[in-house]
Amino acid sequence: MPVIAVVNPKGGVGKTTLATNIAGYYATDSTPVMLGDVDRQASARAWLDLRPDAAARIRNWDIDGSVARPPRGVTHVVLDTPAQIDRKRLAEVVRIADKVLVPLQPSMFDILATRDFLQELQAEYGKGGKLANKVAIVGMRIDPRTRAAEELGRFVTQIGVPVAGYLRDTQNYVHLAAHGLSLFDVPASTVKQDRATWQSLLGWLNTH
Repeated sequence: MPVIAVVNPKGGVGKTTLATNIAGYYATDSTPVMLGDVDRQASARAWLDLRPDAAARIRNWDIDGSVARPPRGVTHVVLDTPAQIDRKRLAEVVRIADKVLVPLQPSMFDILATRDFLQELQAEYGKGGKLANKVAIVGMRIDPRTRAAEELGRFVTQIGVPVAGYLRDTQNYVHLAAHGLSLFDVPASTVKQDRATWQSLLGWLNTH
């Protein structure tokens, strides 16, 4: 059962947007999927509460206490995590996760904070190559052709963590989230450009 954790202690980088849309992708692909919310703000849970009955089903994993193995009945699990996640909870998430995605927006403040987090992650949990092929960055609200993407590329080269993909800046995420929907719940023709930016990320998720 693949468990995909979306983690970055920096707030406002797009963790819930990324987590809900990954869950939406698997659900609309007829994959039994569960969305777990480790964040006390429960933004992902609130998104699920808004989700229409007619939309592809995403089960809620009501996490109470420690993060153990998820319940049976699904094949994929997506975990949304809070800003300023404590060490104990982070250790639990990393332990059960098969893949860890680190969303990152192209600002120097976000880059510096994320660099420190990734170095800590590698030092704490990467011994013996345990994080190899497990952790990747997702560039949020970014065009890979811009200077901001170049800066992000240089940062990634320095720390040795791959970029799974770049997701463009669009209001479609905001509008769809207000109705409990993802990019994958609406006709592809209406979000064609947005979906195109997901191909690299989905390829990384499905092949690593």
